[in-house]
Amino acid sequence: MKTQTRHAMSFPTALTERVRALPAKEMRLACIYLKASCLFQDGENSSLLHDDILGATLGGVSITNLSQPVEIRFWHNLRPADDFNITCVFWMEGEGEGSLGTWRSFGCKTLTQEGIVVCQCYHLTYFAVLLQISPPTLDEGLLVALTYITSIGCSVSAAACLLTVCLYCCSRKKQQDFTTKIHMYLLAALFLLNTSFLVSRLLASVTTAWPCQVAAVFLHYSLLCGLTWMALEGFHLYMLVIRVYNLYIRRYLLKLCAVGWGLPGLAVVTIFLINKQAYGIHNTKTNSPHSNETMCWITSIKVQYFNVIYLSGTVLFNMSILTLVVRQLRRLKANSPQQKEHSCRDMVSVLGLTCLLGTTWTPAIFSFGVFSIPLLVLFTVLNSLQGLVICLWYCTLRCRSQASVSGGTSHPSSQ
Repeated sequence: MKTQTRHAMSFPTALTERVRALPAKEMRLACIYLKASCLFQDGENSSLLHDDILGATLGGVSITNLSQPVEIRFWHNLRPADDFNITCVFWMEGEGEGSLGTWRSFGCKTLTQEGIVVCQCYHLTYFAVLLQISPPTLDEGLLVALTYITSIGCSVSAAACLLTVCLYCCSRKKQQDFTTKIHMYLLAALFLLNTSFLVSRLLASVTTAWPCQVAAVFLHYSLLCGLTWMALEGFHLYMLVIRVYNLYIRRYLLKLCAVGWGLPGLAVVTIFLINKQAYGIHNTKTNSPHSNETMCWITSIKVQYFNVIYLSGTVLFNMSILTLVVRQLRRLKANSPQQKEHSCRDMVSVLGLTCLLGTTWTPAIFSFGVFSIPLLVLFTVLNSLQGLVICLWYCTLRCRSQASVSGGTSHPSSQ
């Protein structure tokens, strides 16, 4: 028995209004059906649903930014149990020399019905459905809960970071030591990270591609800045704990700023110049096709691997530093007659250093397999409030230092 397909395209009244302004010779609407995905092969060898491609053109005129969507229906015989991620995409002509083009999903919505994938896009071109092996999906209720936790936590952390930095800048008696300034740079990086994350979720619904792409680039830069300043916090702590005496580094803080703000910028610019399409719409799938979460983020798996390596290196380095600090605290406790009195202070110090050095990001590295969901929940809770915890820890230390006699703390000097 021959299988009958039920592909279809429907056009909105907004297209008719757009056509009225065109010359009569350009009012011919052509609908195209192709069964040859080899004609539209991108650099990633994307797999299309049944190799079906539907296209629509209106003479030689480019039709974009329609007020109502064009609806494209693709028939399929996939079963619900099939482990595939389905995304509506359109063909974007290549910009560089030797680049034919690529499949993108900007401005297109994906709706699934029984045996049919419905694509809603706001322009005319060639359309298809991209098939990808899907990762384990989240429960719909869990995604909603994590979204609320992340949004609230990031908002609170961003406000706390901004408030702390503003209070430091407006303080008449600023602490001029390098340690405090490095804390402020880390809080500024976390403020950018939390703010850009919230903005990227809002811009994911914009039909124009470039605002979401810019938001994704800035979010990636903010993430790398946050991780880099966490690593620099670990490096500075190493200088204070291990290399205390006979230490001199010229323009110490300036060099740290060059690494903390410059290195992430260099990495992001390099990635963007190599592959501009590495940033765009990122979909988080759930077990319900109508409750997926979208945001402006990285779409390239290679860049995701780069992030994992960058994060792993930062966490591994800072956990080593934290281990050295805990050992030093234990040695001091062993030699102190007031061991019980200092135990609470030590716990507060270790908790603050744990957030300061970014070791709370460890669950993100091991969130796979059967531990993926519990670690994902733990990672969301810990890191959405990271900025707030650091602010409270810093304020606690500040109040304690003002209440006690100032001591001569060793720190690297600059010129």
